[in-house]
Amino acid sequence: MVPEPFEIHVADHDLADLRTRLDHVRLPEPETVPDATQGLELRRLTALIDEWRRHDWRATEARWNAIPHYRVHLDRLGIAFWHVRSPEPSALPLLLTHGWPGSVLEFEQVLGPLTDPVAHGGSARDAFHVVVPALPGFGFSDRPAEPGWHPGRTARAWAELMTVLGYPRFAAHGGDWGAHVSTELARCFPERVAGLHLTMPVASPMPDDRMAPTPDEQRMLDRRDRHLADGYGFGMLMGTRPQTIGYALLDSPAGLAAWLGEKFAAYADADGVSLTQQLDTIALYWLTGTGASSARWYWEALRWVPRSAEEENALPITVPTFCSLFPAEPWPTARRWAERRYRDLRTWHDLDRGGHFPGLEQPALLVSEIRAAFREVRDRTTE
Repeated sequence: MVPEPFEIHVADHDLADLRTRLDHVRLPEPETVPDATQGLELRRLTALIDEWRRHDWRATEARWNAIPHYRVHLDRLGIAFWHVRSPEPSALPLLLTHGWPGSVLEFEQVLGPLTDPVAHGGSARDAFHVVVPALPGFGFSDRPAEPGWHPGRTARAWAELMTVLGYPRFAAHGGDWGAHVSTELARCFPERVAGLHLTMPVASPMPDDRMAPTPDEQRMLDRRDRHLADGYGFGMLMGTRPQTIGYALLDSPAGLAAWLGEKFAAYADADGVSLTQQLDTIALYWLTGTGASSARWYWEALRWVPRSAEEENALPITVPTFCSLFPAEPWPTARRWAERRYRDLRTWHDLDRGGHFPGLEQPALLVSEIRAAFREVRDRTTE
């Protein structure tokens, strides 16, 4: 099981087909409300499509191919990943896991500062060897042909990947579904995970927490409840009928742009994720044909995740854990909820800017948080 270098090159006829489809997009009339309560506004989708017509996929390819990119078979599935080694011999191995509607591109801007901090105004003591795999069914990883690829199975595959790469101990980071995978990795392999950094801790309020919350906790409860009632319809659809929505996501670039773009708009902070950043990711989903397979991730994951706070807390995490909370995160978590599950919670930073996609929105801040989180665990990790 040897990782093989993997260079990407989308065929010219696939790019020509995309241009033709974009030139013949059919759009509905505008929404009948002055906001996003009916979904992504027509003006936003029109701006995305106009920008997509100008988007330079070849430039994205060139940037991507400048990053060490590999494929390897893990548990009978081909997994694509970036593996960027630091020039610093004492660098700490770090595994970064993305979510939906993201991709490995969420971490493109942090690769240099994390692997070569000296070249980016930092200290050699903060260097990492960085591994960024694409989730099963995402990007250039294979699309599963059988059920069972949920976050737990993925965590076990990630542990195998780090073994293949020669990293017996490593740190892990994740947000969105990457937080679920990283949490499970730390739970199942505590002897290997030197530390865990999360931007979306996987911890929920207990029933009693709703009886006497603090004002801050009440705001979090209201936000979580509002999101579940009015902002999570996409998750319920992909968690129950991913194949049905998958047909539209594979056949219509406008449909795919709306489906992903709505979450980029809803989950980012005021500064947002730029149109170019969105389209790098949307084009990746389109050109790899992973709209349906990434939707099936929800079908798998929602059948695997614990059903209650009590079930979550019965699966405790004992490794040193560090949390960075960005204000526009749609699933806010209170520290005392998290402390019940993450039994060695070292730091809890409430930040003043950023949202669900910190690697795209606030890459320098995310780098700073990751560096600070893992300083204290480095001495116990000899890699």
